[in-house]
Amino acid sequence: MKNMRKNKHLLPRGGFTLVELLVVIAIIGILIGLLLPAVQAARAAARRMSCSNNLKQVLLAVHNYESAFKRLPAAWSKPSLTGDGWSAQARLLPFIEQLGLSDGVEYAAGYKRAQIFVDGQWVKVSSFRVPTYLCPSEVNDRTRFDSSGQPQHYPLSYAYNAGRWFVYNPNNQQVGDGVFLANRYSRFRDVLDGLANTLAFSEVKGWTPYLRDAGQLDSLTMPVVSDQICALGGSFKSETGHTEWVDGRVHQSGFTTTFPPNHKVLCEFNEIEYDVDFTNMREGKTSNARTYAAVTSRSYHGGGVHSAMLDGSVRFVTESIELQLWQDLSTRAGREVVAVPE
Repeated sequence: MKNMRKNKHLLPRGGFTLVELLVVIAIIGILIGLLLPAVQAARAAARRMSCSNNLKQVLLAVHNYESAFKRLPAAWSKPSLTGDGWSAQARLLPFIEQLGLSDGVEYAAGYKRAQIFVDGQWVKVSSFRVPTYLCPSEVNDRTRFDSSGQPQHYPLSYAYNAGRWFVYNPNNQQVGDGVFLANRYSRFRDVLDGLANTLAFSEVKGWTPYLRDAGQLDSLTMPVVSDQICALGGSFKSETGHTEWVDGRVHQSGFTTTFPPNHKVLCEFNEIEYDVDFTNMREGKTSNARTYAAVTSRSYHGGGVHSAMLDGSVRFVTESIELQLWQDLSTRAGREVVAVPE
């Protein structure tokens, strides 16, 4: 019995050698390497689907608004009291299940003083995050604070179609060729090109650098190359474009088709190159300088942007779309014959 116990202890124990362990680890690493791109692709596809659904909700709100008021919301409108004009997105709040937030909106007054009472304190309406207005791929989904550290604004990802280049003339109230108009309401009947052939909303990036208030009084020809934008000048803001969903001005809640989707408009400031937007003069800031704007539709989805047509359909428009076609899709009554990209 004693010999048997001794022999039992001398038997080799089962287990992996160091080489076998290294081989197993290497195989696991290869499998993870193969699986990771698939997981990332699935997540990207899910974000794109969610983004598309958000745009559908926005367009459904537009149609419900039109059914209720027999007109489309104004892009920007000068308050009859005082302050800065509300955006079309703000006017759509009751139709995207944001009735509580819309209770703090007084359209006759500007948005800067609008507040609602939450958890025992007054909070600015402009500082609230509106989920429907944000793409899940937006990397700067964060609050914008004022100089005293208080929540002030929140960005948005979906901008209204303000046309090609010219937006608004305060001298005679002339408006641009887009769908959502400055200081004026439009109607479906004004869209002579057909709802299915006309852009309504498209993606933009939050915290976009921009040039504003160049204030040139002459008529400005639409630029054909981005270098022309840099030469127009203006006050440079490094990161606040499309950070104010409440503000109806085109550089905050709109886009134009001066350039195709995701086109880089590179201008250098303090030896740093920025991809910028441009507005000759913000709507409502003067009584004589016209608003011209090159506010490009941009997204974090590779290869293009999600865009919603006025009939409610949503398309993924590639950044290689022909510029003339992109511009034709943005006019409400250009009478162009266009083939909407699938």
